[in-house]
Amino acid sequence: MRNGVVIRQSLVSCRVTTSPRPLTQPPPGSEKMAKVSELYDVTWEEMRDKMRKWREENSRNSEQIVEVGEELISEYASKLGDDIWIIYEQVMIAALDYGRDDLALFCLQELRRQFPGSHRVKRLTGMRFEAMERYDDAIQLYDRILQEDPTNTAARKRKIAIRKAQGKNVEAIRELNEYLEQFVGDQEAWHELAELYINEHDYAKAAFCLEELMMTNPYNHLYCQQYAEVKYTQGGLENLELSRKYFAQALKLNNRNMRALFGLYMSASHIASNPKASAKTKKDNMKYASWAASQINRAYQFAGRSKKETKYSLKAVEDMLETLQITQS
Repeated sequence: MRNGVVIRQSLVSCRVTTSPRPLTQPPPGSEKMAKVSELYDVTWEEMRDKMRKWREENSRNSEQIVEVGEELISEYASKLGDDIWIIYEQVMIAALDYGRDDLALFCLQELRRQFPGSHRVKRLTGMRFEAMERYDDAIQLYDRILQEDPTNTAARKRKIAIRKAQGKNVEAIRELNEYLEQFVGDQEAWHELAELYINEHDYAKAAFCLEELMMTNPYNHLYCQQYAEVKYTQGGLENLELSRKYFAQALKLNNRNMRALFGLYMSASHIASNPKASAKTKKDNMKYASWAASQINRAYQFAGRSKKETKYSLKAVEDMLETLQITQS
């Protein structure tokens, strides 16, 4: 699936045949579509390699995956060797995302036939239930998987995803915390928990989750930026100073991060006008805010050199900065 684990590694013990059989029927709907290979003059090998690249990059371009993958499995299944099974899975997930349940069911049936006892295929069945909003059926299926394999992290994550889809954030938070007690190194789970806490306006706990992420990945500018945003939202002089510090760190790691640049300007501006700040702190932060404002103007001017419509964006930015102009109190 999207976690990058190759399907044949987890399904090999469940195999019942040794090679992909030619399809007796094409996937539903494939006869109605113009062939990608003819439209773009590409070979099936190039299409296969493109699908592999999308998998490696975790690309969520579902429409393209469906178009390319549908032709591959209908026209070239016998040539794909073992790659056919990971392509079936890839196409199925994209088809669910794209609203092609007919194609998703076709791929699922092929995988069931090849790997009848696989937990991974059962999880795909659960994902189809989710797409159909049959959440109770999906949860029951994931529970059965977990009874057989309590360490199946993917099934546990699917259950949490269902809680989110149902708007049950409190339950999702509880289950995600239980999950992290066992799998503390799962960065994706920490980030998901931070997002849930933000949605619930529990910024202190969201900040804690982001601190965990920054400890394990200190060079990720997006984690620094999001942590700075949380501290900015919490407010207060101490939090604002932390916010400015981490917006600056995000910019240091990626000097094209405009969101961090705006954040640096806003946090420094508020510190400079905070009555609890010392005179030196106010003076320093006025310099930081002025520098950030000049960099924002410069970025918009550079972007607008060859784009007439960008001039309106530049004017809006200049007006905003003028409105927010700081004065020492």
